[in-house]
Amino acid sequence: MHTLVVDLGFGDAGKGATVSHLCAAADREVTAVVRFNGGPQAAHNVVTPDGRHHTFAQFGAATLQGVPTLLSRFMSVDPLALSAEAEHLRSLGVPDPYALLSVDRRARLTTPYHAAANRLRERARGADRHGSCGMGVGESAAYALAHPEDAPTAGDCASRPRLLRRLTLLRDRLTDELGPLGAPPVEACADAYAAFARTVTLTDEAVTRRLTRQGPLVFEGAQGVLLDEWHGFHPYTTWSTTTFANAETLLAEAGAPDGALRLGVVRTYTTRHGPGPLVTEDPGLGPLLPEAHNGHGRWQGAFRTGHFDAVAHRYAVEVCGGVDALAVTHLDAPGRCPELRLCRAYAMDGRLVERLPAGPPGDLARQAGLTRRLSEARPARWDTPGRDPRQWTDAVSRLLGAPVLMESSGPARQRLRTAAHTGRPVPDRIGSTPC
Repeated sequence: MHTLVVDLGFGDAGKGATVSHLCAAADREVTAVVRFNGGPQAAHNVVTPDGRHHTFAQFGAATLQGVPTLLSRFMSVDPLALSAEAEHLRSLGVPDPYALLSVDRRARLTTPYHAAANRLRERARGADRHGSCGMGVGESAAYALAHPEDAPTAGDCASRPRLLRRLTLLRDRLTDELGPLGAPPVEACADAYAAFARTVTLTDEAVTRRLTRQGPLVFEGAQGVLLDEWHGFHPYTTWSTTTFANAETLLAEAGAPDGALRLGVVRTYTTRHGPGPLVTEDPGLGPLLPEAHNGHGRWQGAFRTGHFDAVAHRYAVEVCGGVDALAVTHLDAPGRCPELRLCRAYAMDGRLVERLPAGPPGDLARQAGLTRRLSEARPARWDTPGRDPRQWTDAVSRLLGAPVLMESSGPARQRLRTAAHTGRPVPDRIGSTPC
């Protein structure tokens, strides 16, 4: 059965390690990992038991295990960044990473021109920066909305005349709007993109149907639900749908709309990169919970740490339409940091708030108002499960209303387990091993 993986926070909860382990532990060989949102700004860290580490951006997080990747039409593809990622995978023992990669021709290209425009806009915001990754993914989405007939796609890389026309038009439009971009010549980009088209397998809309018939798929999301373009805390969001929606669309188009397991990933504490609401933020936690693979980003800003925010994560579950099961990561943290707590309610708008109501997608004025209210909210009701990881998984399961299917205590120490002690059955959809 297929599995859909999303992050129920602001990102960095452990989606990459979760996807990697699901592909290793499934009772049937996984056919492919399907990337269904985001682009080169993703940073999914995987550490193998033998100590190899890779930060997956565009390749699926099970590439080190030889599992193929499909970049769906909902992805933004940066061929230059992809080349650098492929080189690192080769250094880790993957002989031909591109042989494991298929790309939907309709996927948007993210180019140096998008990245340059992204950084110019972010600099212009000054103290009001949104926390962009500075890689141009949002800019490529905005350009495609404004100029749908001219936005370059992965399929254009196979047609040099069309690609040159679209890249030139893109560069000129952005230069007219923002001034000199300081990006490479169009011809140089076109040469690199042509090499990309010769190297990867470019696919059509029928590929997902073929893959679903071959065996189980794992759909790997990017960023986190609390950064969703419609349901996140605007304007500190991503230009991407981070819920299950895109994955479910792909399955419906493939004639397999039912039966996938919806898996939500959370840490035992809540983190985010850059500006925006983080109600449970506690500056004292950062030194106690150092990050091996996350830190201050030039464009994103600081990596921030807070206590487990059940109010925000419940909101994420609601805007996702619910989850079948949870993966709880960083279960070693409570033992290393006994100060960790769970926030069950906020003091907000002069009252106790346990639930943030979900609004209709597209109402960004409403989401901006919610962001302003959250900036004034404070934690008001706490739980303290203590150091025992089992107490934490029980508490998270109760608070989010779903069984814990996977638990992990570090980047390379994961195991699937049943959740019988929660009193909630785990859907019999992927292989599991007992505690």
